[in-house]
Amino acid sequence: MTRATMAISSSTTKLIESLEQYDEAVSWINDTLETPELSTDAGNGDLTELDQYITQLLTSLDIACEDTSAQLERIIDDVSRSIPRLTYDLHFMKDGALTLQTSLVDVLKKSKEAVPPETSTALDNLHHLDTIKTRMEAAREVLQEAESWSTLEMEVTSLIGERSYAKAAERLSEANKSMIVFQNTPEYDPRRALMVNLQNQLEASLSSALVSAINSQDVAACKEYFSIFSIIQRESEFRNYYNASRRAAIVSMWQSANLSDADNNTPDMNAPVQSFADFLPKFYTSFITLLNAERGPITSIFPDPPTTLSHFISSTFSALQPTFSQRFASFASYYGESALSHHVDVLQATEQFATGVWKLMEKLNDASSRPRPPPPVNAERPSAHRRRSSRMSISWRPGQNRPSTLNVPGGGDANLDNLEWDQELFQPFIDAQVDYVSLERRYLDQALLEIVTGDSRDGAQAVDQPRLFRERAVDLVGAAEESMARCKAFTHGFGAAGLIQAVDGFFASFIDTWTAELDSKPATISSRSFDSASDLELADLDYSTEDWSDIQLSLQLLGSARMVSDRLNTFETKLRSFLAQIASHFRLAQSDPQNFTIAATKGETQLLEQSTLNSAELIALFSIVEQEAQGLNTPMTAPLSAPLTSTFRHSANPPTTPESMLVQTHKSLSTFAQRCQVSTQRTILSPLRNLLSTYPSLSIWSMREDPQKALAADLQIPTFSLSPTDTVQRVAEGLLNLPRLFEVYADDDALAFSLQTLPFLDPDLLKSAIEQQHPEATSSQPGHGRRASVAAIPKPAPIDPEVVSSAWLASLGHTFVNHLTEKVLPGITSLSVPGAAQLSSDLEYLSNIARALNVENEALERWRVVVNSEPEELRKEAREAAADGKDLVALRVAKMRGWL
Repeated sequence: MTRATMAISSSTTKLIESLEQYDEAVSWINDTLETPELSTDAGNGDLTELDQYITQLLTSLDIACEDTSAQLERIIDDVSRSIPRLTYDLHFMKDGALTLQTSLVDVLKKSKEAVPPETSTALDNLHHLDTIKTRMEAAREVLQEAESWSTLEMEVTSLIGERSYAKAAERLSEANKSMIVFQNTPEYDPRRALMVNLQNQLEASLSSALVSAINSQDVAACKEYFSIFSIIQRESEFRNYYNASRRAAIVSMWQSANLSDADNNTPDMNAPVQSFADFLPKFYTSFITLLNAERGPITSIFPDPPTTLSHFISSTFSALQPTFSQRFASFASYYGESALSHHVDVLQATEQFATGVWKLMEKLNDASSRPRPPPPVNAERPSAHRRRSSRMSISWRPGQNRPSTLNVPGGGDANLDNLEWDQELFQPFIDAQVDYVSLERRYLDQALLEIVTGDSRDGAQAVDQPRLFRERAVDLVGAAEESMARCKAFTHGFGAAGLIQAVDGFFASFIDTWTAELDSKPATISSRSFDSASDLELADLDYSTEDWSDIQLSLQLLGSARMVSDRLNTFETKLRSFLAQIASHFRLAQSDPQNFTIAATKGETQLLEQSTLNSAELIALFSIVEQEAQGLNTPMTAPLSAPLTSTFRHSANPPTTPESMLVQTHKSLSTFAQRCQVSTQRTILSPLRNLLSTYPSLSIWSMREDPQKALAADLQIPTFSLSPTDTVQRVAEGLLNLPRLFEVYADDDALAFSLQTLPFLDPDLLKSAIEQQHPEATSSQPGHGRRASVAAIPKPAPIDPEVVSSAWLASLGHTFVNHLTEKVLPGITSLSVPGAAQLSSDLEYLSNIARALNVENEALERWRVVVNSEPEELRKEAREAAADGKDLVALRVAKMRGWL
């Protein structure tokens, strides 16, 4: 073997031995690479040497792996060969044990026979004397303990009188150790009572001196007193003395605060009146100053500075009167509907205080840790390894990135993770955070009330309604955008589902109010002037100035609804982007909890995780948002609650077009648009409906048949078809003039908004018409060839004005025909033979006009067919209709003819 080979083998052996000292591979790699040659500045380090060193390390590991594999194979072979002999060896051992047992019995028997009786008697006497000696020594120890207890009270009292508190504590500690001797005896309870009494005397004697030392910040005396209290097992009492003395100033500041919007206990009337939100940062600043001042003494006096400081903070908040929860509840009640924004201010001040405390805790933890010198290269460092692995084992797991050396508040040392002061600090907020959706909705409703009240004060009621609708919508969208910041600040994203619910209900309530008040408010827009050529052309449509104003108002409201819809879509895009950011942060906190926290501290995060805000609905929402934003094929698991993982069962292929989050809002907006469309159609069709108001009462329906016409019918003399009535002719002229009306509004985008809500309009026909207009739309939709962008709602392509006009004309035609068949025709009471002939002619004429408007109405066709039916056939259909109640047209016509 060459010298190089031996060197490599020796180095590999040492390397493997060093690896055996570690429980984690990451710690071993880091310590191995920390060599003096490579411990240079990062900017000046030689990366080539580092690469060579890593290559050498990989070579050594490969050699070690091969050696280990070879040794393992040899061991397996040896074991395989040895197993068949195991049964034989066990049987052989059993036989040997039985033989040995028999031999021992024989030897014992022979040894007893070999000892003379005199010797045996002497040995028994020696054993008896040894037992007596042992028992006498035990009795002497008990008597000594009893003697020490008889003088215990006098000795301890004397030492206390001499102010030899340390000796008195040691004497009590020694006596306390002997208490076990009297356990289960009648002497135990009296001696226990004596021990407690003496400890109380010592504590009472020390209390005044202890308080004086604490107030004067005599660290040496406090440290001595702490050791005394620890000896007599009164360490908790010492902490109570210390905490009560050191927190007196900050508790007094809390109690004497003169607040204008929260409960006061004993306010200082000379102090300036201030709000709770203004007072709290000052209180926290004073508290942080006190904690910084206590950092040195606590480190010197107590063996566990972080735990001591945590207990000090908790005890201070417990001693506040009124409590933080009571004052916060009073503060919330004072502001009522607008309390949420003030809640945010108070929570942010508390989070800043918590962040400052975490930094202080880290300093205490670092100060209490013993600094270690850098070990030599290739040397074993078990102590350093143990400390580092204990810090990493809390949250670092294989497969995750190694935690950074930078400490994020709430994500630091394992010793700090177990402290519960931050949970106690944020506990008063959790009820309000859980009730976030209600608070947010009340705040938004209050904002709407202020907007409406402000408009009333500014004389906005004199402005036209469409403009007022748009302006208020702008203000409401602005208020809703602010709600995203409040959701993030107050719930750190856990209230995202509630945010959508509150905003959706807020917008829907606003739009529903306008829908309900659309008829009750008078038209405030100015009437149009009819001097233009187009207006003169429409002068024969029999519309009054009020009718034109109503049409104008309805279309302007419909146009405002379109603008509001665009603004809501823009807001929803921002909302999706906001939710995607929160979902991304949740995922980071889930994958790397050491360096990322959702809230300000881990305690606040845990409270939010354990609340009802962390629901399956929330996680499903984040999963959908992430799929839409990033194209993820795997749903997001519960960030901090594993049982919720089973609730995320989404399709592997996310929807190409994101569904609207503001479902109720868009539903209400569609209802409002439909209300505007119905109002517009009612005004447009009002002249035609007025013409039909007297149609059922025309005398022609009950006119008797002319005998000459009857004779001509018997002689089969040919007759000409009847002309429609004047009413029907005027109605038909009005229907044929409707396209001229829409030519005036052809450039109005309001008509193209929400076509799907037009009454009696077939959505499939509308969809096919739009697709024929834009055949390229289907090939360019999101998801065909590429995924959708960041959850933006696609903006619909503009619709051809001809398609819009056709849709409106078809809807108007159906509306008019429906009015004719449902309201007008059933009003005819009697129908003679000439009346039936005239009605048939009118219906035939109207059917042709309706077809010219692309209107195919089954009810109108049914009326026309039934009116032309033969008497026997009609009677049969009427009887069947009377039996099953389906064909009401046949039944009504039969009653008009007097056949039923």
